[in-house]
Amino acid sequence: MKKLFLSLVAAGMLLSACNSSNGSTADNASKANADSAATAANAPVAKFEKESHDFGKIKEGDKVSYDFKFTNTGKSPLIITDARATCGCTTPTWPKAPVKPGESGVISVTFNSAGKSGLQDKQITVTANTQPAETMVHLIGEVLKK
Repeated sequence: MKKLFLSLVAAGMLLSACNSSNGSTADNASKANADSAATAANAPVAKFEKESHDFGKIKEGDKVSYDFKFTNTGKSPLIITDARATCGCTTPTWPKAPVKPGESGVISVTFNSAGKSGLQDKQITVTANTQPAETMVHLIGEVLKK
């Protein structure tokens, strides 16, 4: 009987401890949601002039380059941390310095068509401190066999 009573008391303490932490977790979650909404309103925005570029028809082995121009239309500096392509034949370069609100920048992309043929759609994923964190641009065209 004594063991049963002690077990019930221990279980009651555990349940009350769990309930009190759930309340603070819910409060923390709602506070975090409010903070992220405020942060999203002040977040930088990368507005691209064009999100895709068609380089047309080129011969196998040719290299084409294109500059994806963008403007930071947000309220805080835009910091690009990475730009990666779907394959090694496409090489992006991006500004390493923060782009201030209202200023513009360029992500230069070079596509090497060596060993490629047919229709090509090279996706470049740009990772930055924007909401959402990733933006995609495309370099498309056709590679003709020699």
